[in-house]
Amino acid sequence: MLVEGGRISEVDPEQVPAGVLLLEGGEGSELGPGRVNAHTHIYSGLAPFSMPPPEPPPESFVQILERVWWRLDRALDASALRTSARIYVAEALLSGTSSLIDHHESPELIEGSLDILADVCRELGVRALLCYGATERNGGRVEGERGLAECRRFVRENRRPLVRGAVGLHASFTVSDGLLEATGATCGELGAICHVHLAEDGADVEDARQRGYAGPLERLLTRGALPAGSILAHGVFLDAAQVRHAAKQGLWLVQNPRSNAGNKVGYPAALGESDRVALGTDGYPADMLAERAALAELAAAHGDATYSPRVDAGRRLMSQLFDGSFELAPGAVADVGVFDGPRALHLVVGGRVVVRDGRLVSGDIDAIRDEAREQAERLWQRMDAV
Repeated sequence: MLVEGGRISEVDPEQVPAGVLLLEGGEGSELGPGRVNAHTHIYSGLAPFSMPPPEPPPESFVQILERVWWRLDRALDASALRTSARIYVAEALLSGTSSLIDHHESPELIEGSLDILADVCRELGVRALLCYGATERNGGRVEGERGLAECRRFVRENRRPLVRGAVGLHASFTVSDGLLEATGATCGELGAICHVHLAEDGADVEDARQRGYAGPLERLLTRGALPAGSILAHGVFLDAAQVRHAAKQGLWLVQNPRSNAGNKVGYPAALGESDRVALGTDGYPADMLAERAALAELAAAHGDATYSPRVDAGRRLMSQLFDGSFELAPGAVADVGVFDGPRALHLVVGGRVVVRDGRLVSGDIDAIRDEAREQAERLWQRMDAV
């Protein structure tokens, strides 16, 4: 394959032109498109570095949020967020993941937080869609409006070619109808999509019903918060009719097998009713082969024979977001790799070589890991005080 000017110019060229960089695979290696993580949380990058377990242990999904992730996101400052992003993105690239669709929260660091993430993405060379997940769970409507304002500012000001912005909502049970309407207005103003957690747990469904809606999907649609192309993470508690309705509205769903299993929220059996379902990790490391294996195992355990298209649907989603094909064909975006099992032997993103011979080219991975260990200890101390 020949790559020129950030695009694939020829597949299976008969000869290598003089003066080009040659990236060769070994026996058993495989040429393929870069892997896509369609829903994640880059801010969780330090979690693998001995994050202390919550005390007392959570007994429900909402308690997991309250005792772990909502404490972690409130403890983030600029240095911890930058380090989290650097380790998460670096390890993603080494795993052959060239695209990240991120959903960010840091209530004590809202303004400018997306620039911190975007600068790391540009530095290390990953393609990304970023948003801030607006919520009212800490500071009411003012907090929610600040989150939307950060999305608005970033979408308007960002000039990084491989990074784009969206409008984010944390989850509907943490926001008012008024903020949902403001979200829809912001999306319309910017021509942007919305990225939101939806029906991840029964608590989201119960909250929507108490507010007078059939469910969270119906609530967000009624309030105009979901323009076509929007991304709904999880959808565990959607039924078949709701999944079909989401597809008719042009909405994407993202299944996150390891996270769903870890949080014990259940298996989203109804997702087979849509062909617009991609695969994400929800903050787990962006090792998409591990996520695929978890998907296959859980699908087999639940008798779901519809799961296999989700492995490749992320590339169709990226085509919508970045206006170009992400397949192995002339004219397609040059996000391609040579893979040796779960790792990238070589990885090219937008025509830039970011991994070569199994090593990160765009950064010093040893220094990034050392920095992550140091920042993690500091973050756990801050988190303990929250």
